[in-house]
Amino acid sequence: MTETLSPELEAVVARAAAAAPAYAAVAPEDRARALVAVADALEANSADLVAIAMRETGLTEARLSGEVTRTAVQLRLFADTLVTGAHLDARIDEADGAFALGVRPDVRRVLRPLGPIINFSASNFPFAFSVAGGDSASILAAGCPLIVKAHSGHPELSDATAEVVTAALAGAGMPDGTFQLVHGREAGVAILKDPRIKGGAFTGSIAVGRLLADIAAARPAPVPFFGELGSVNPVFVTEAAIAERGDDIANGFVTSVSGSAGQLCTKPGFVFVPAVEALEAPIAAAAQGIPEHRLLDPRIAKSFAERRDTILGTPGVRPIVEGGVRFDADGQGWATPTVVAVSLDDFRAGHERLIHEAFGPLSILVEVPVGTDLAALLPEFFEGNLTATLHLGEAEGAGTENAEAIAALVEAMSLQVGRVLFNGWSTGVAVTPAMQHGGPWPATSNDSSTSVGTAAIQRFVRPVAYQNVTQAFLPAALRDDNPLGVPQARTGAGESQEWGARWR
Repeated sequence: MTETLSPELEAVVARAAAAAPAYAAVAPEDRARALVAVADALEANSADLVAIAMRETGLTEARLSGEVTRTAVQLRLFADTLVTGAHLDARIDEADGAFALGVRPDVRRVLRPLGPIINFSASNFPFAFSVAGGDSASILAAGCPLIVKAHSGHPELSDATAEVVTAALAGAGMPDGTFQLVHGREAGVAILKDPRIKGGAFTGSIAVGRLLADIAAARPAPVPFFGELGSVNPVFVTEAAIAERGDDIANGFVTSVSGSAGQLCTKPGFVFVPAVEALEAPIAAAAQGIPEHRLLDPRIAKSFAERRDTILGTPGVRPIVEGGVRFDADGQGWATPTVVAVSLDDFRAGHERLIHEAFGPLSILVEVPVGTDLAALLPEFFEGNLTATLHLGEAEGAGTENAEAIAALVEAMSLQVGRVLFNGWSTGVAVTPAMQHGGPWPATSNDSSTSVGTAAIQRFVRPVAYQNVTQAFLPAALRDDNPLGVPQARTGAGESQEWGARWR
């Protein structure tokens, strides 16, 4: 598709800016109905959209159909969240002449939409993190006009999805300019730099995410930018876990590494185990017969092939599953899983060659001597990640001899990731209110947020306090009659006199 040009960009941004006050004022129930209308329309057009996505991305029909369902579920989840009003975080401190610090005015605080947002869509999730995906859903739920920069890896699908979304929003009565699509990196950068744009979202590589984050921060008026970038998602497996269910662990590991050709931000990139030999045979057996899978585009395939060669060429690395990458006549890459092993000493020696993400079906088993301080390995080798996982035996836990070491490892994980898992695999992110999909740099550009779950709305709102404002001019969420029925955290007159009393 052709890049959106400068004259068109001005019209796009102008429409979004004009729509901002009208869309922010849309009643929560009406905004919720609009999100549900988009979800329904995507499902109604799923067959046509999935066919386009298969052709452009090489992902399977089952994977893509499931992604459409996930996208619809996300939209409906945000719709229900809007109606409850919990995301508004409404707080009311009543006027108090006996306040501990002197007369307290009536102060009321609520979260308001930021304004127009640009979302740079992802290549590896052509539905769930693209035009109508989680970032887009949370932006629209927050009450912000949305401009999506289409990914070059699936331009036809982006246009087709945008047509569905635009029609559904218009049919639900949303203001013109609530949702728009543009093509081209330069177009996206130009929009991000526009002073009428109040924030950005991105899912993609560390290099591009850092570039966009720096642009957002360097504007004369900086704006928040939320990028989901790179992650290698370390896994730790105990002796007891291998002894009890080694075959299950091997099967789950290979499934997690090979799914969608390993092109997932939550793929387990490193697995620390006390004895590689115990898992070699079941891993090799699980990988047998996995068919080659097309990588998303030639650029990704070339990068993965180079990364794989670097890892295989590092001293001390030995293959457990050889795998490979094949290029067809069109330059498209096809991959089968590669699993390698390395000792902890050789991992340390080859750290700079091994530690970086391999975006594709490859993972590294690191053999660690029994008794190694696993908690110390995280800060030694890793920066921030989306996830970290621990596989334990049934008898391992509170009251056992290794409980202290397990607790230290869980604490170390919590300091460096957004999601800690026990006895599972990090691929497959549940779309739930409590989900945290984010983490310290370089997993994300801003560790204060999530891109999955209802808390994702918080990225695109800002707090405003109203002091001694009469009821008629307050936002509905802060009025005493509470016409929206939202949760209100209220501090009444005189309550400050009791603060801290229970701790004396």
